[in-house]
Amino acid sequence: MKIKLILQAVTLTVIALIIPTNSSNASSKSDPDTLKVALLPDENAATIIKDNKGLQEYLSKKLNKKIELIISTDYSSMIEAARNERIDLAYFGPLSYVIAKDKSKITPFAARLRDGSTTYKSCLIGNTKAGIKSYKDLRGKTVAFGDPASTSSRLFPQLTLADSGLIAKRDYKLVFVGAHDAVALSVQTGNAQGGGLSCPIYESLVKKGRIDTTKITLLGKTAPIPQYPWTMRSNLNPKLKQKIVAAFLGLKDESILKAYKADGFAAVTDSDYNGIRKAGKILGLKLDTFVK
Repeated sequence: MKIKLILQAVTLTVIALIIPTNSSNASSKSDPDTLKVALLPDENAATIIKDNKGLQEYLSKKLNKKIELIISTDYSSMIEAARNERIDLAYFGPLSYVIAKDKSKITPFAARLRDGSTTYKSCLIGNTKAGIKSYKDLRGKTVAFGDPASTSSRLFPQLTLADSGLIAKRDYKLVFVGAHDAVALSVQTGNAQGGGLSCPIYESLVKKGRIDTTKITLLGKTAPIPQYPWTMRSNLNPKLKQKIVAAFLGLKDESILKAYKADGFAAVTDSDYNGIRKAGKILGLKLDTFVK
């Protein structure tokens, strides 16, 4: 009897020690002091960090938290970080979002707003010196795309070429060069005769003088694509979620929005990205195989 009482006392002590610890961990997990914000690696990391300092300071002030910016090496690493809950907020491309959504407990809440629209297009470009003037001139050539999980630098350009009768691997060689700017530079230098990348990024590269339009021909643009979504961990504290949504939808500072080539952010839901899922089916692609 005495031994039984001792065991009960020990058990209660252990439970008493465990419960506060678990509660503390749960609270820390749902309402962390530092929010880890992952940004899409679609340009070089140093440029992305520099361009987003304003957003970092804005969110820190609005949410009263430390903000840590994270740039992954590629889309695959970012999706894996979301799956393992190592990031709290993430700015995905539309396709990488769809893939991440299948693997992670994340919620989309805002997307880039530009010229009153939450859609954008991809640009297909060709090397002028190689005589690429139309999509059909890419037959038998090398076409550069960004990341395998990129919407505007893979999925929609590939879909547009397929609509013109050009099937990857059968009618042209496709290569992945990483970032959007790398696609433009590959075409400009002639390493690839064609390529596809986000139109806003292409236009920005032209404006910055990094692309010589006498060396590159704009072949055409794709159908509209849903804009890049911001997502958050679904298990964050509900009040924190509300503050995050309000911070993004209320963001009007042009100096911060400049990095996103945006006029602001608008609310979105998961169903806004069903077109991405449909495009994958049309091409017969298994989207989850686009990342490691």
